Amino acid sequence: QVQLVDIGGGLVQAGGSLRLSCAASGRSFTMYTMGWFRQAPGKEREFVAAINWSGGSTRYADSAQGRFTISRDNAKNTVYLQMNNLKPEDTAVYYCAATWRVVLTTLADEYAYWGQGTQVTVSS
Repeated sequence: QVQLVDIGGGLVQAGGSLRLSCAASGRSFTMYTMGWFRQAPGKEREFVAAINWSGGSTRYADSAQGRFTISRDNAKNTVYLQMNNLKPEDTAVYYCAATWRVVLTTLADEYAYWGQGTQVTVSS
């Protein structure tokens, strides 16, 4: 089992940047594929990005491609989401998640462990 804590949300103007962090504790961090999801008010939770155990393989939603970068530091048991050129439509609660699956799955149901979420608000 792994416990996840999301850190780093906040309020930023359109075009700005934020870096989210997710600190993991518990069983070996490198056993997990890690993902970031987000949920805006009135909408379903949606996939943002995922990264494999080594950090050598990543996957992004179309909305995140080219603007967001997912990375991990296994020595620090932490996964990051660097978000650049933020847009008002990026406003949401962002969650990190962990899955046993080796594939970089985009399906929220396949992630067993979740952080508590952190609010990101982008003003126009």
